[in-house]
Amino acid sequence: MPGLTSESDDLAMLPVSPESEKQPVVICPLRHGLKSPIHRLSFSWACGNTLRVSVFRKPPSEKADGDGEAGGRVVEVKLSNSGDEEVDAARWRRMAYSSVTPFALLQSRKHSLSAASRMSLDIPPYKAEWWEHVIEYSKEISSLLSDRKPPPKSIIEDPKSVVNEIAAPMCLKAAWELLEIFYVDKQSQFWIPERLLDWLADYNSLFSGTLPTIHSKLVDFQQELVGVQVVEEDPNYWDAMSSALAVGWLETVVKLLRLHGSYRFDQLSSRETENGLVEAVAVLISKMPRMRPSLREDNLGECYKTKPDFMKAWEKWRTQISKLDCSSYWLQCDHRQTREGLKNLIQIMLGNPTVLSNATFNWMELFISHFLYIRPFTAGLESMHNSAQKCMQVKPVSISHKLFGLILGILGENTEVVLAECSRSFGPWMMAHAVELLTAGSTHAEILLHEEHSKLGGVSIEELHRLVYAQVLSSHALTWQIAPIYLTSCIKQGIGLLENLLYKQPVQHSQILLKSIEICRLYELDTINSNIMRIAGVHHWKHGRKGSGVFWLQQARDEFRLNRIAKQLFDFVGKSVSDEGFKQWEGLIELLGSESRTAGGLEFLNKYRDFRRSLLQVHGDTPTDAARNAAEALVSLMKNPSTPQRFWLPLLYDSLKLLMWQERPLVNVSQTQLLLNKLQELSMARLRPDFVEADLPSDALSSVRLALATNLGRAILEE
Repeated sequence: MPGLTSESDDLAMLPVSPESEKQPVVICPLRHGLKSPIHRLSFSWACGNTLRVSVFRKPPSEKADGDGEAGGRVVEVKLSNSGDEEVDAARWRRMAYSSVTPFALLQSRKHSLSAASRMSLDIPPYKAEWWEHVIEYSKEISSLLSDRKPPPKSIIEDPKSVVNEIAAPMCLKAAWELLEIFYVDKQSQFWIPERLLDWLADYNSLFSGTLPTIHSKLVDFQQELVGVQVVEEDPNYWDAMSSALAVGWLETVVKLLRLHGSYRFDQLSSRETENGLVEAVAVLISKMPRMRPSLREDNLGECYKTKPDFMKAWEKWRTQISKLDCSSYWLQCDHRQTREGLKNLIQIMLGNPTVLSNATFNWMELFISHFLYIRPFTAGLESMHNSAQKCMQVKPVSISHKLFGLILGILGENTEVVLAECSRSFGPWMMAHAVELLTAGSTHAEILLHEEHSKLGGVSIEELHRLVYAQVLSSHALTWQIAPIYLTSCIKQGIGLLENLLYKQPVQHSQILLKSIEICRLYELDTINSNIMRIAGVHHWKHGRKGSGVFWLQQARDEFRLNRIAKQLFDFVGKSVSDEGFKQWEGLIELLGSESRTAGGLEFLNKYRDFRRSLLQVHGDTPTDAARNAAEALVSLMKNPSTPQRFWLPLLYDSLKLLMWQERPLVNVSQTQLLLNKLQELSMARLRPDFVEADLPSDALSSVRLALATNLGRAILEE
């Protein structure tokens, strides 16, 4: 934002969004430490969700007086997708790593099924067993989102405990389960209302932070219940039961009814009719028909798996409620609060819209209550969406929760809204993994997400979200290793971005380098693998780690650079071949090896190393056979065409004790003539202007010539 001028020392960043007017504003101060005036600001992204802000003062030429202060500062501000921060950095990394295996396994199965469907035309892809794979994948992801263990249950149950203490739920897990209910779990299509009821029971507390909810009301009443002596005379007691019954929390209602004073032993005889009415309502609640295959642990109700059986049981149950509502026993109940409270519960079970509206706090709770008591046979997303719209008109909310927008998008079968809500509220991780759920359960979503868009560089929306998530992983030093799994699943641009990711990794760290090489081998990226090892070799060589440099260049089979290294070694060895300085290069020469194909023609250096070792072992009392072996190594070196000419004289000078061996000549006539010829060639070469003299004594040449002449005479006499 160039050109911004400020006269204040305090700068801050404020979020700009439609929700900023309704929610508390989170201020991110920029503590730059510069004096005013601030002349210019510059923004750029750093790693992850960190924003880098550069703060500049006026240039020195524009200052009125020189104060010697720095002309600018760089401040990093860590941003967040949400204010509640339910997923911290460590938990997000655990989640990212844990979700890799299910994702990779599902992609492998998808490719296998796609190949099978292409080979067999009578088997349509993504049918039959594909649903089982997706639901297994969804269950695994859902389990890793709820790794917080609930507190252990108490051995002695508190009779006044209304709300059980459970681990704090996550919005991310709630959103994931919504997608699983509507898109993946085909077995629950006939009892989606019951699944929504369970979902609200698990996650109603999430709405308590911004909205009044039944859960928050029960929590408040539980705190109040400790000091209440006669609960049936407390209006909050009946209100709490009405609200809990409205959303189908039957076990909570029955538990609260059992706290009624008429159950006390000293009250049974005098309040027998009242207790009978309370018990009758409790029994009816506990016998409520539920169209579902089974109930959760401790849940009440009677399950029916087929719609005809459920309809018969429902009509029978409603008839029993109507009979109780018209019973004459109500006239015999003297306790007004009990009579009115129980009548209110009966009206809820009979589906009175006004009572249900009064018992709920937001449209989602009213929506669930309509499923239970007004439209228990509702089926189809269209009718569910219409019902939700009506409930929103009756119970509008001032602050919309992010899960509400997702629910409405799902019920409205609007894939674009679902994608927008998931992206805006739950970030790249959700988008990269939830796409599989959407495409599995909706043909429209599958077409929309798999369609390639020229404006996006020819990639689909599915691939785009995976690329975005891979970029997020790549920006962190602890998660970049798992980014290739998502990049390789992107056909269009994944491999190109994977190459860029691998090239950006620092080669000076051995663990990171080995990981990059492992990734290249895993995905058969041979060219990138060689380039990375070549880069590592050059880096180590330039920074003085010559052994590591040669090793990685050998692994990369870079003959060009190995030849250049060999030339440098020739220069070093040529200067110090006659002294102890050669020792510092022995390890490097040994590492280079003797294969000229991979070692850049370094066969001479390896042979010279072996010759020097054997020569150092030759002394005056050395056996003749050992000295002869050293002489054979000398001749072999001189005959080898890979031996540079500038090493001939140093080799012969180092071998004077072999040429002048006392017992017998170690070099025969033909070998001696070979060495003399080499010496003659060397003498001719010294006449060239580019010849480089070895660092030897001035009489070295004459000494070698004399020793060879003497050895030749002795060898002739011996033969």
